[in-house]
Amino acid sequence: MTNASPVTTNLKTNPAKTIAIEDVPQHADFLHLSKIAGTTIDLRYGTANNFVGRNLYGDIDCAWLHRDAADALARAVAWLQAERGDVSMLVLDALRPQRIQESLWAALSGTDLHMYLAEPTRGSIHSFGMAVDATLINAAGLELDMGTLFDDMTEKSHPAKEAELLAEGMLTPAQLLNRKLLRDAMRQAGFQSINTEWWHFDFGDRLAVRRDYARVL
Repeated sequence: MTNASPVTTNLKTNPAKTIAIEDVPQHADFLHLSKIAGTTIDLRYGTANNFVGRNLYGDIDCAWLHRDAADALARAVAWLQAERGDVSMLVLDALRPQRIQESLWAALSGTDLHMYLAEPTRGSIHSFGMAVDATLINAAGLELDMGTLFDDMTEKSHPAKEAELLAEGMLTPAQLLNRKLLRDAMRQAGFQSINTEWWHFDFGDRLAVRRDYARVL
């Protein structure tokens, strides 16, 4: 896989420690995803199409990112449009309030799947508006084949296992090329991918985000 050079950023210190999700629309540090041209929004935790099987967001609008991450996502979308005009970005999750992270953690209680979630007291980077889950769609609006669906909690979702899974015939070269295109778009904009979820991208060092940014409750 090709690692694109990351874009450096100066993480801004936010003196507020927490923000209620209800106050985010009035907060200058956050941008709504609808303001990023070329982005399609389908927040899966706002539907029943997720591993819990129910709408976790209710009437809460979670289609927000901190402006630092939102600006980076806009760069990723612009790069993708320039490189592949027939493919665009589909956002599956963005700002995930602390209360929702706690619900997800509880839903996995007693299972071995907690490795896929940040422990709530430590805080998910999603809860700071500094992480995004995304995939790619074609001109007809259909998702590109990534080998698994979003929130597939098996090793087939693990970027770290891709070479092994390809050799075993569990993933195809075409699926890995689709994943690589997504990663290239995000990495060149400054996002970092993780080893266990092909769809998840952080913006900024996790320790710095937890230290310097406000958590949304």
